[in-house]
Amino acid sequence: MKIAAMADLHIREEQGTYYKIFQEISSQADVLLLCGDLTDRGLESEALILKEELQTWQKPVVAVFGNHDVESGKENKLKEIFHDARISVLDGSSTIIDDVGFAGIKGFGGGFDRYMLTPWGETIIKQFVQESLNESLLLENALSRLTTKKKIVLMHYAPTLDTLKGEPPEIFPFLGCSRLASPVNRYGADVIFHGHAHHGSLKGSVGEKTRVYNVSQSVLMNRRNEKPYLVIEI
Repeated sequence: MKIAAMADLHIREEQGTYYKIFQEISSQADVLLLCGDLTDRGLESEALILKEELQTWQKPVVAVFGNHDVESGKENKLKEIFHDARISVLDGSSTIIDDVGFAGIKGFGGGFDRYMLTPWGETIIKQFVQESLNESLLLENALSRLTTKKKIVLMHYAPTLDTLKGEPPEIFPFLGCSRLASPVNRYGADVIFHGHAHHGSLKGSVGEKTRVYNVSQSVLMNRRNEKPYLVIEI
C-alpha cells in the first residue's frame, strides 16, 4: 500500500485550489492521510471547499482535526461535511483499509519527557494536563481495538521532540507531548504522521521501531524539489 500524507492545508475561502495536487497524488498513492488543520478557522465554508476539491477522488481519505479545525466550535458540522465527501475523520477511533489499521486523534500539548507539565497547582494547569491525558487515552482505545498486523497512527500534535527541531524551543510544550507516544509504545505502530510544527523536522522516531513523520506542508516544501505531501509504502 502506498500512502500519501499531508497536513496544515489551512484552506481559506479566498485561497487557491488543491484540486491539481489531489489529482497528482491519486496517481501515486492508494490512500490519502490529512493530519489536521484542514481548514484555517474551522468554518463550514472552508470545509465545503475541501469537499468540492475531493469530488472526483475515488480512493480512501483518512483525516484528523487540528487546532484550527476546532477554532469555531463547529467540529460536528465539519464532520458531517467531510463524511459526505467520504473522508473518515478519526477522533479516538480507527478504520481498516486493505488489512492496514489506521488510528487517529487530534492530540494536544504538554511538553516532553521529564519536562512534561504535571497536574499541580492551579485548576487551569490541571485541565491543560488532563486534555493531553484524554487524547492519549483516546489513542490507546483506538489502537487496542486494532488487530491488524500493520498499524498507522495519525495525529496533529507531535509525539516526539525529534520532529520539532527547527522550531523555537520555547514553544515545544505547545506543539506536542510525550504522553501521545505512550499508547504507541504499548500497542505498537509502524508509522506516525503528524503536522502542526510548521518549522520542524521531517523525520523522527518513537521507541525503537516506530517511524515518525512531520508532514506539515511547510516542512515538506522546504526540502529541495519536494511536493506538499509525502508518499511512503507500507
